[in-house]
Amino acid sequence: MFDFAVFGSLFLTLFVIMDPPGITPIFLALTSGRPVKVQRAMAWQAVAVAFGVIAVFGLLGQQILDYLHVSIPALMIAGGLLLLLIALDLLTGKTDEPQQTKDVNVALVPLGMPLLAGPGAIVSVILAVQHADGVSAQLSVWAAIVAMHVVLWLTMRYSLLIIRLIKDGGVVLVTRLAGMMLSAIAVQQIINGVTQVIQGA
Repeated sequence: MFDFAVFGSLFLTLFVIMDPPGITPIFLALTSGRPVKVQRAMAWQAVAVAFGVIAVFGLLGQQILDYLHVSIPALMIAGGLLLLLIALDLLTGKTDEPQQTKDVNVALVPLGMPLLAGPGAIVSVILAVQHADGVSAQLSVWAAIVAMHVVLWLTMRYSLLIIRLIKDGGVVLVTRLAGMMLSAIAVQQIINGVTQVIQGA
């Protein structure tokens, strides 16, 4: 009834793409300075947003892209540009936003999307759903998606313990490190998108 091969394949693919260990320093940098209760809520919000986006694209992804006349490479380039702007803010220390909106904004963008629910994860889910024949395969695909988001939530939820150990100076260092990592991810994503555009031309 349950296809472990399909489950394992998609779970590992999403683990590599969404990279829970790699998201930890970025999450810590974006949530530093907030009360622990707010940070925990942001971890939940980010995962909920990511799951919502992934679920919508899993169910209607190809139809949405076709309707908007948006190609996968264009989605990758747009996501990369958004990540690059956020990375530059982290690198220069310009991470402050208006108090009334910053908690929501950081949980939704960039944590929820495009960091967690980025083009790579979206494309992988669209293809997995399309190739899943039968109820057991579909069940396995959605089980892998849910399991991956549980792992993401646990990783961010318990990474908050690190902030207590590294103090303010460590948070600044983590912020710069996160900006550097995020800029590299963004540039690679843009390169991949441009390469696909050239190959498809």
